[in-house]
Amino acid sequence: MRFVIVGYGRVGSRTATILAEEGHDLVVVDNDVDRTDRAAEDGFETVLGDGADEETLLEAGIDEADAIGAFTPDLNVNFAACMVGKHHGCRTVLRIDEDYREDIYEKYAEDVDEIIYPERLGAAGAKTAMLGGDFNVVADLATNLQLTVLEIGADSPAVGKRMSELDLPASARIYAHGRERESLTIPLPGTELEAGDEVALIVETDHAEEVRSALAASA
Repeated sequence: MRFVIVGYGRVGSRTATILAEEGHDLVVVDNDVDRTDRAAEDGFETVLGDGADEETLLEAGIDEADAIGAFTPDLNVNFAACMVGKHHGCRTVLRIDEDYREDIYEKYAEDVDEIIYPERLGAAGAKTAMLGGDFNVVADLATNLQLTVLEIGADSPAVGKRMSELDLPASARIYAHGRERESLTIPLPGTELEAGDEVALIVETDHAEEVRSALAASA
């Protein structure tokens, strides 16, 4: 697959490295010459320019890309980049900082495919490590694993089932659960899932779609 990565900071550089290790093609877009130089030194194709600008993204091949990941600290740049990607038929992944208000999140969430919170992932890893757990698979973003948050849709086959009753691949692990508009917490085996709940899980990449079918809405 081919990807466009906007922003070569901590999140963008790590994501680019993982995608390359899995054999995908990608191009890095950044308006900072030091970062594009670093990306080039790391072996990536680069475009120096504004990730919110369609001409820059066209130069990066957005019209032929499968997905765009907008990972700069600037939400406006990230959203604009995703909208250009959406216009060209790409899957869109938007970075947002955790301190944005819920109404801001909801506004942007309606228009992109996925939203990621780097700060939240880092905090979750720190907490897990302090409790004695091993969060290296997430901290390192291992190439054969995905960390994702799924919403339980109204027509999901998981509605009404307890955690212990879910039919998931052996490689999938649910590590957090939350009711609609509530914070995620550690789930109990007897917790019964409702429409609108969110579950956070780690799953092998090969089984990601199987898990989505088991938990998310069928539509």
